[in-house]
Amino acid sequence: MSVPATSDAATIAAAVSEGRASARETVASTLDRIARIDGRVGAFTDVLSERALARAEALDAAIARGEAVGPLAGVPFAVKNLIDIAGLPTRAGSKINRDHPPASRDGTVVRRLEAAGAILVGALNMGEYAYDFTGENVHDGDAHNPHALDHMTGGSSGGSGAAVAAGLVPLTLGSDTNGSIRVPAAFCGCFGMKPTYGRISRAGSFPFVGSLDHLGPMARSVTDLALAYDAMQGPDPEDPVATTRAPEPAAPGLESGIGNLRIAVAGGYFARGGDPEAFSAVARVADALGASGTVELPEAHRARAAAYLITAAEGATLHLDRLRTRPRDFDPAVRDRLIAGAMIPAPFVERAQRFRRWYRDAVLKLFDGIDVILAPATPCRAPKGGQTHFVLDGVTLPVRANIGLFTQPISFIGLPVVAVPVRLDAGLPLGVQVIAAPWREDLALRVARQLERDGICTAPVAEIA
Repeated sequence: MSVPATSDAATIAAAVSEGRASARETVASTLDRIARIDGRVGAFTDVLSERALARAEALDAAIARGEAVGPLAGVPFAVKNLIDIAGLPTRAGSKINRDHPPASRDGTVVRRLEAAGAILVGALNMGEYAYDFTGENVHDGDAHNPHALDHMTGGSSGGSGAAVAAGLVPLTLGSDTNGSIRVPAAFCGCFGMKPTYGRISRAGSFPFVGSLDHLGPMARSVTDLALAYDAMQGPDPEDPVATTRAPEPAAPGLESGIGNLRIAVAGGYFARGGDPEAFSAVARVADALGASGTVELPEAHRARAAAYLITAAEGATLHLDRLRTRPRDFDPAVRDRLIAGAMIPAPFVERAQRFRRWYRDAVLKLFDGIDVILAPATPCRAPKGGQTHFVLDGVTLPVRANIGLFTQPISFIGLPVVAVPVRLDAGLPLGVQVIAAPWREDLALRVARQLERDGICTAPVAEIA
């Protein structure tokens, strides 16, 4: 017995835990769908058939013995290949890391999801060393948008977004430094969650920019996001920034609705510089929520610039030895950005960090009067694969450098965000950021669930020709 491979995580977990479906058959169905479809999508770099089937059989045996199983029992999931998987080198989208020894154990987030009953089925494609907004990779091939295979998935968690949108797995994990969960969620039309900085452990993952990196889930339903978030959060002594906050479960409160939440639309910087459709998506969400007020994040343009500078400098520092010894093994575009970052004067970085402290304090004051802020996730729909430039607000700009216009000022100060998918017409999806104050993931999830329940934001499986 199995449930359809395209079912959501909550449906699979209920069927498996209640004995109405077999975890083994469910995983086998998932592996079959990956084998049939992923050749066109390019979401997976590694498929762990033997491991997944063995774990599924063990779970079925535990259920047969009457043992309690977790809230994600039998749910297949996959992770961005910068997260450690025992027995595999943690490639982080690169050629160089393939020469590293295999990971000796799974990363914290993998272990926590499996403790909740989920079953890891593979590792997912990504931009090299996460320095990417497109989902393209010169070593593993590009991930393709399941809604239009000749378009980008967005990155750097491109495989994570594509795998969910294509119905290959109901749940994936990505990382988000400047927008790498929220961008592919928007382009691929699924839900994505960037938690508060430090809420979810990053132990057992390959870093990009330690002061900005987050891990988080992507799924086709808000309930699935909340279930994964609840399973993964909590202190971890192996990640110094994730040791101080006790878990605060969000899933039980999803159906409480938005009540008297004060919701506003981000104006100013977030209301210009994009295609009209990006702002129409925000307006549609705001109208559905009855949000008529606006709020302006002060100096958001400087926040984006400072995030860009810190990313370049800190990312380059991490890779200096690799740049010296194996420069030809990098994606040339990534290599050039890292070399440029290595040449940024230290006083520039110090000024950016000082501005960051000021900006955080200024934005947090806004939450004295509001609970949730709405903003575009991307300035446009997914560009074509290989596209290098686009026109935004009448200006021709490089694609890769400008996809994160609206995400960078938010992750710069670690705010929690749920990216929700919006369909305005028969074209490609768009995304809206639902932003809350630090540690208030519950509010962003409640708003996202209300939008899903009202049919404003849904994430159907793409029909792949």
